Amino acid sequence: MADDAAAPDGELSKSTATEETSSATEPDSGGSETEKATDGDEHSADYDEEAADEDAAPPKPRMSHLRLATIAGLVLVVALAGLTGWLGFRTYQSHQADEQHKLFLQVGRQGALNLTTIDWQQADKDVQRILDSATGTFYDDFQKRSGPFVEVVKQAQSKSVGTIAEAGLEPNSITDNGAQVLVAVTVKTSNAGAPEQAPRAWRMRISVQKVDDGAKVSNVEFVP
Repeated sequence: MADDAAAPDGELSKSTATEETSSATEPDSGGSETEKATDGDEHSADYDEEAADEDAAPPKPRMSHLRLATIAGLVLVVALAGLTGWLGFRTYQSHQADEQHKLFLQVGRQGALNLTTIDWQQADKDVQRILDSATGTFYDDFQKRSGPFVEVVKQAQSKSVGTIAEAGLEPNSITDNGAQVLVAVTVKTSNAGAPEQAPRAWRMRISVQKVDDGAKVSNVEFVP
């Protein structure tokens, strides 16, 4: 204390100068801690953003117009192919039905001609032709009567010629296995030693039955 008192004005004591120097050179620890806290917060925010980006689902890629047009074109092609196939099948079915109806009609017409066109000079062949185009009960019945029928024709020297005036299928009778054919026939008959007879008109209902790949006459009725 004596030294401090003895020191002249304007001069600092040694101890005082040392304390001020130490105070001036000591770093500000408070400022460094603030900067460290700030840096830590920034790193934490960056980590949170990166984690959020990783957790987020990746965006779905948009379908291009070209790909959409391609898919639509494929769908259209498949639909048209199916429609074409269905129409083709229906056309095939219709064609098959028409061919079958023509077959039934032709067999019915020919059956009527066979029954009404018989020449005594070839009666056996004419009767056999009738049997070849017959089936079922009609075949059985006509076969039993064929012998006596041929004898009568030969004795009378009969000759008959049939002409189809009109023929058609009965609509309600048509099935996959057969049909009934209505036939209008004009028959001209002549006998030995008898004057020529006037033509006669007959109407016949001929039942036609499908047999294998063809059809045959299964029944014959005369109708008014």
